[in-house]
Amino acid sequence: MPAKKSLTSKNLAVPVTLIERRIYLIRGQKVMIDSDLAELYGVETKILNRAVRRNLERFPEDFMFQLKKDEAESLRIQIATLMPSGRGKHRKYLPYVFTEQGVAMLSSVLNSKRAIEVNIAIMRAFMKLRQMLESNEQLNRRFIAVIRKLSEHDKYFTVVFDELKKLTTQPTSSRRQIGFKTNEKE
Repeated sequence: MPAKKSLTSKNLAVPVTLIERRIYLIRGQKVMIDSDLAELYGVETKILNRAVRRNLERFPEDFMFQLKKDEAESLRIQIATLMPSGRGKHRKYLPYVFTEQGVAMLSSVLNSKRAIEVNIAIMRAFMKLRQMLESNEQLNRRFIAVIRKLSEHDKYFTVVFDELKKLTTQPTSSRRQIGFKTNEKE
C-alpha cells in the first residue's frame, strides 16, 4: 500500500500572483469574492458561506458585505468566473465579499490546515499590494515635487524667451553702412 502524501506547504502553496488577480476594489475597499475564496480553500461556496453564517458575530460590515445587484453584474461582466453558466452553477444569492480583516477571520471559522496556509498566502498578497500602493504614492509625491520645481523654473524660462524674442524681433536701425561705395552706373 503506497504511503499517504502529507499535506506540506509545497502541496498547498498558492501563488501570490493568483491571489492578487482575485483581489478587487469595491466600494473603495480591497476585497475577495466568496467563490474565489472557497476555491482557494478547497471547499464549496455554500459551505464557506454556511460557516460564515454560523459565526456572523465575527464578521461585521467592515469585514464582509453582500454585493448589490449592479455590483455583482459589473463584476460578472469583468470576470466570467463569478457566476459561471452551466447546469446547477447559477447563484441564487448575491455574492459576499471579504475585506482583508474578513479573510483573516475566515481562518478561525474554517479550521483546516489548508485554510491556514491559504490565509497566510492571502495575507502576504494583501501586504504586497499595500507595499506597491505605498511605493506608487512615494513616486507620485516625487513626481509632483519635480513638476513644482519645473513650474518655478518655467517662470524664468518665459522671461529668457521673452527677452530673446525682443532681441530677434527688434527692427534694425537705419545706420549708414560702412565701407566703400562704388558707382555701378559708370
